Parts: sequence; structure tokens; C-alpha cells
Amino acid sequence: MRTTYMAKPRDIKRSWYIIDAAGRPLGRVATEAARLLRGKHKAIFTPHIDTGDHVLVLNASKVILTGKKPQQKIYYRHSGYPGGLKKTDYTTMLAEKPEKAVYLAVRGMLPHNRLGRAMLKKLRVYRDDRHQHQAQQPLVWREGPAESLKGGPAGE
Repeated sequence: MRTTYMAKPRDIKRSWYIIDAAGRPLGRVATEAARLLRGKHKAIFTPHIDTGDHVLVLNASKVILTGKKPQQKIYYRHSGYPGGLKKTDYTTMLAEKPEKAVYLAVRGMLPHNRLGRAMLKKLRVYRDDRHQHQAQQPLVWREGPAESLKGGPAGE
């Protein structure tokens, strides 16, 4: 009888990947980052274990939104006190803290528990294309398998 494979901590090999967000929609960048952080691109993916890799998102200030979202998207936070609701529109967030806009988009796509918080610690977002992780020899992440199939014999 076959049993379901469960990844063990000693089986997990973590890599470092770079995602360039320049000119790409925020949601597309965030889903790729969340997928890598969660480890869903690996054959050893186990839902209740952190099998993901480290992700560097570069050029966060050059990320785009489509349609009317740049004018309509609003970020909310609450201080916990009565009347403590604060809101920031996307254009202000992008001008002041573009890293936070990408960070919040990725955070919303990960599990909302201690496992998700552990995965989020492997995310690093940078405003431009400079980072200090050359020693980790990060690989540039190309689009997922669906993107690589486009234009091939089956995708025509």
C-alpha cells in the first residue's frame, strides 16, 4: 500500500530566487512570490510544513495596477482604539512605501497562521534593483510552467 509523502525538515533544500516586478501587475508578482514562499513549485510540497524558498522582489516601485485600481485601491489599518481607522490610497503608498504594498499583497496570499508568518520571513522586498544577497547566489525566477509552455507545439 502506498502512503502519502510527508516532507521532513532534513529533506528541505532552500534556494534563493529573484522576481523582477518592473512593469508587471502587482497581483501577478504577489502570486509568484507566494507560490515560491509556500513551496508549491516543488515535488516535496507538504501543506502543513514550510517547504518554500527565499524570495527577493526587486523594483517594487515600478509595479503596476491595471484598470481603475490605482485610483480606487485603498489600504486600511486600525489602531485598536475607537475612531482609529486609518486609510491610505495606493498612489500614496506607492510613492512613500512601495515595498509595503508588495509585502501586503504577498501576505494576503499566504496562510493566516504561524506557518504563514514563518513563510513571510523569507520574503525580502526592495524598492529598486539593488540588494545585498549576492552571497546567496540567487537565481532569477522565470514565469511558471504555464508561461514556459506558451508558444510551443501544444500552445500554438
